[in-house]
Amino acid sequence: LDNIVTEKKAEESHRQDSADLLVFILLLTLTILTIWLFKHRRFRFLHETGLAMIYGLLVGVVLRYAIHVPSDMNNVTLSCNVNASPATLLVNVSGKFYEYTLKGEISANDVDDIQDNEMLRKVTFDPEVFFNILLPPIIFHAGYSLKQRHFFRNLGSILAYAFVGTVVSCFIIGLFMYGCVMLMKQIGHMGGDFFFTDCLFFGAIVSATDPVTVLAIFNELQVDADLYALLFGESVLNDAVAVVLSSSIVAYQPEGDNTHTFEAMAMLKSFGIFLGVFSGSFALGVATGVVTALISFNFTKLRDFPLLETALFFLMSWSTFLLAEACGFTGVVAVLFCGMTQAHYTFNNLSPESQDRTKQLFELLNFLAENFIFSYMGLTLFTFHNHVFNPIFIVGAFLAVFLGRAANIYPLSFLLNLGRRNKISSNFQHMMMFAGLRGAMTFALSIRDTATYARQMMFSTTLLVVFFTVWICGGGTTQMLSCQKIRSCFLVCCRLKYSGLFNASCLMMDFLCVRLQIGPDGVERRSTKHESAWFFRIWYNFDHNYLKPILTHSGPPLNATLPACCGPLARCLTSPQAYENEEQLKDSDSDLILNDGDITLSYGDVTVSTDAAGAHTSGTPVGGVAVNSDEALDRELAFGDHELVIRGTRLVLPMDDSEPPLPLDSHRHRHKNETMS
Repeated sequence: LDNIVTEKKAEESHRQDSADLLVFILLLTLTILTIWLFKHRRFRFLHETGLAMIYGLLVGVVLRYAIHVPSDMNNVTLSCNVNASPATLLVNVSGKFYEYTLKGEISANDVDDIQDNEMLRKVTFDPEVFFNILLPPIIFHAGYSLKQRHFFRNLGSILAYAFVGTVVSCFIIGLFMYGCVMLMKQIGHMGGDFFFTDCLFFGAIVSATDPVTVLAIFNELQVDADLYALLFGESVLNDAVAVVLSSSIVAYQPEGDNTHTFEAMAMLKSFGIFLGVFSGSFALGVATGVVTALISFNFTKLRDFPLLETALFFLMSWSTFLLAEACGFTGVVAVLFCGMTQAHYTFNNLSPESQDRTKQLFELLNFLAENFIFSYMGLTLFTFHNHVFNPIFIVGAFLAVFLGRAANIYPLSFLLNLGRRNKISSNFQHMMMFAGLRGAMTFALSIRDTATYARQMMFSTTLLVVFFTVWICGGGTTQMLSCQKIRSCFLVCCRLKYSGLFNASCLMMDFLCVRLQIGPDGVERRSTKHESAWFFRIWYNFDHNYLKPILTHSGPPLNATLPACCGPLARCLTSPQAYENEEQLKDSDSDLILNDGDITLSYGDVTVSTDAAGAHTSGTPVGGVAVNSDEALDRELAFGDHELVIRGTRLVLPMDDSEPPLPLDSHRHRHKNETMS
């Protein structure tokens, strides 16, 4: 009889689990369908993540108040005098031992109000699910899809915002929140312990920015590439910094009975832990990426089986996160730099089919995981039973987040502009300040531990901060761009009225804005080899001449870069494909540096090219009359054909609205006559 009862309970539990997963599948399905509708209507006031949160909120309301699945358990409260709460408890019931696990701390007022809704219990996931399953593809995709050209061009500024700015923001928020906690204790609004280390921990987790909404709109509107790189690079790296910083704060343990007092040695120890964990995670991620590149480099026959190649790439990438966590490092940092390393080296060794598959696979996993997390955020606002909402703490948190973000952006931008040729303008700074959204990483760090009163209050407040920033700041991105007069290539392209050649015109505008780097003020900004940072020039030459030939099938053969005495070693380390592809393969990082003769613009009969210093040279038009580039540009903006030549690829666009598009044959005939003349 006991076995039958156990089997029935197992079957009911299985059905309940299936129903819970079905709820999230339906949430994602509904989100995807609504996203398509928004994209079709070009509705940018609400991003897909904010939409997923709204749907999660609606489902949470239904589960909380409309559906009640009673639990078959009886709550029995027994007193037991122990010094610490055990993680696992064995209970002897009539000679049979049962194992119980720790769910969290319950206040004395809620002992008689234990959650008896089985549905709400089931939809509450283990926090480790977020860290070990949902976060890795999101972080890896951020590194794997990184636009290296603009990222490395702004690397110094990105590192300053991510490291110095995150630490400054953490302490500003922590100090401000500690003042709020002291006020709450004075007026008797504090229902449990809340120490200064807790305030610093809260500052660390809410300093992790996730401007996914803003970046998606930036990408769609093709906003200035440097602004995109600054925001994206900061958000990617400061997530990693926030994770390591929060773990270092948790590791802060002064000697003595009071573990929350300030002690210089304990502070230095925590700082050492921060440096050790971050550097170890960084080294592990890069090493795993290099190993993956070597495997794909040496096992060239694996390219004949794209499915196996993609599967190996996927498993090696995911194992980086788990290996770092198992070694005591931070998987977020490791998998981020693993993705960047694999995009730089391993990607070049993959077959074309595997290159497409890996891009699409991690893009899909990132999309599903991100929307799942934001849906779950909305759900937990009603399904999480131990919420602690304190008005003073919530208002203080919003003010602290604003002050912390301002202390991050404005002082650092002022200092960085002292050494930057391409200054970070004030409207860019205001946009970066506005775009400091909180998202998946902040939520994952706050939900990881909700066992104490302080952590429960942090989690509840963090949810509200994420909701506000995603809905208000994310929804107002387009309006903020217009307010700050930040131009985008998309908006300029939409104003063009080239009937029948809209896509070609947009392609040209994309080239002009990104390749020529036209800024928001309409001024052309060029990054030539002579203007590149000295550190990056050294790294680029070393990587292109030595690392790329060793780890990939691209780049110059080593016998062309190493001394003559190293000829045998060079032939041994260089793959045969490198000799075959020496003239065919183009280094992916060559776009980082603009070289002579890369760009030629032809305005009707006048050809305008550039040199390394960014100066314009013009050809001679038909008839032998010299026309400078400015005059040619002014003339062709008024009428005529606009011809674009990019490394042998020629694009001809009609610039006169009054002239209808010509058929393909007549256009060829006319172009032939012009050439003959």
